[in-house]
Amino acid sequence: MNHQGSLTAYIAAFVSELVSTGVTEVVVSPGSRSTPMAMVMAEHPELNVHVHVDERSAAFFALGIAKAINKPVAILCTSGTAAANYFPAIVEAKYSRVPLIVLTADRPHELREVGAPQAIDQIHLYGHHVKWFAEMALPEKNDEMIRYARTVCARAAAIAAAAPSGPVHLNFPFREPLIPKLDDELFRQSERPKGYVRVHNGDFTVDHEQFKVIAEKIIGKEKGIIVCGNIVDEQFAEAVTRLSKALNYPVLADPLSQLRSGNHNLENIIESYDTFLRNEDAKTFLKPDVVLRFGAMPISKALTIFLKENHTADQFVVDGGGGWRDPSALSTNMVFCNETIFCQELLNFLDSKSSSGYLESWKKVNALTKENMTSIRDLTELSEGRLFYQLAEMLPEGATLFVGNSMPIRDVDSFFLNNNKSIKIMANRGANGIDGTVSTALGAAVYSESLYLVLGDLTFFHDLNGLIAAKLYDIDIHIILVNNNGGGIFSFLPQSEHPKNFELLFGTPLNLEFEHAVRMFNGQFTKIKDWNHLELEMKKSVDQTGIHVYEIATKREKNLDEHREFWRSVSQEISNFVIGEQ
Repeated sequence: MNHQGSLTAYIAAFVSELVSTGVTEVVVSPGSRSTPMAMVMAEHPELNVHVHVDERSAAFFALGIAKAINKPVAILCTSGTAAANYFPAIVEAKYSRVPLIVLTADRPHELREVGAPQAIDQIHLYGHHVKWFAEMALPEKNDEMIRYARTVCARAAAIAAAAPSGPVHLNFPFREPLIPKLDDELFRQSERPKGYVRVHNGDFTVDHEQFKVIAEKIIGKEKGIIVCGNIVDEQFAEAVTRLSKALNYPVLADPLSQLRSGNHNLENIIESYDTFLRNEDAKTFLKPDVVLRFGAMPISKALTIFLKENHTADQFVVDGGGGWRDPSALSTNMVFCNETIFCQELLNFLDSKSSSGYLESWKKVNALTKENMTSIRDLTELSEGRLFYQLAEMLPEGATLFVGNSMPIRDVDSFFLNNNKSIKIMANRGANGIDGTVSTALGAAVYSESLYLVLGDLTFFHDLNGLIAAKLYDIDIHIILVNNNGGGIFSFLPQSEHPKNFELLFGTPLNLEFEHAVRMFNGQFTKIKDWNHLELEMKKSVDQTGIHVYEIATKREKNLDEHREFWRSVSQEISNFVIGEQ
């Protein structure tokens, strides 16, 4: 059998099986050694091939698509440092539990470690940051090797999608010549044409008796709270709010839990905890005996500290991925069970309860905190706090809000209040880095209508080249750029108490005019003058296509003062309220 025939049959079998597993999206970065896989992928009528020149950005772009569709997305690159540039996105996918199928082309074995160009050690390149790695065999056309290629493909896709979802890595050594033979019979598989092997993934759960035991530990304990972090299951909101109603427990809803916005019951959803849990009187007043925690760790440091301070409470951590999300070692019960199934099954052991004074206390403190947010709402100058307070009002129904790390995600946590507009909130909170934010948001925008990205100037600068995807593929995105000329979050950290080299090491002002870069990618750029101007521009561009960037200039020092003054005034009101209740 000639080399071209073997190369073509082997790769076509792999790609055919990839589509059979349900993969529809692949992001390809141009390169020589990956030529045969790229050319075959481009021929498949059921694959959407997105070409992205920069591998680092390409991987984050794929990450965003996978976040939006909640299915595995494949990425393909050539050998050498191209594969190394995938690493940051793979790390993020690992810790945020996003399914990626990483395909790297490689030199054949005889060209490794002998000085051949563009040849690095790609074996286990990503270490423990991938769920599974396989060094693929060299292409052959015999029946056994075709079955091998198809089986490995099905296995990789299944492992990537299985809870907890994450990245897998397949390394393909290819010998030259690299050009496959493309014809009408390319994807015809004579054996099992609809897919070689089906992998049936199931959900983590526990048996009936364990649910009964858990229920017995909770029943009769009035002082309980439900804490929800990042959750992607669309059925979870309904299930957890029903559980909350049955238990009369408040739900402390992280913005990434998707519980602050939607048509589910918002009655017991507490969203301003990041503010009032900074108050010692409130923390004592609201001390729980039981904590039920779902999803990733919450964004709020105040909430994390509150949970740590209540280490004597029974703390149930429910994890549908079978992980160990407990950095403070607080859990008394680690439950490996799908979060929605847990809520639904536990309800079978609970009776409806009358109203709870403990629940009402949480609601009153929450309401009092929101009433005092008028001090943020009424700020006349452009400010970060007011921006995030007004986001729910400004965004259209059903919008997706992608939030950058550092201060933006924390301000969303503090100021984005409950609403029924079904706004989906996304962020890269696996490794919490600022890299790849623009690319991830653009990937998500491929399958998300009305996507709005809010990020700081350092985050924007870090991934400016990601905007090329919007230009090439006519992706619509609205970017609210909070420009405080540096790293605003460091003003809130202990480093700020050491001013000598603070600006040099942490403030890091860039003094950039971002308009030039945005125009380079055919984007529209607007420097916002005041709140009326922002509202007008946002409304005007709702139905417009392309890149729209709205720059809001703020001052780091003033932002710090505004936050501290707000926390101080709210804390005083809460202390007065708690004293009056005791």
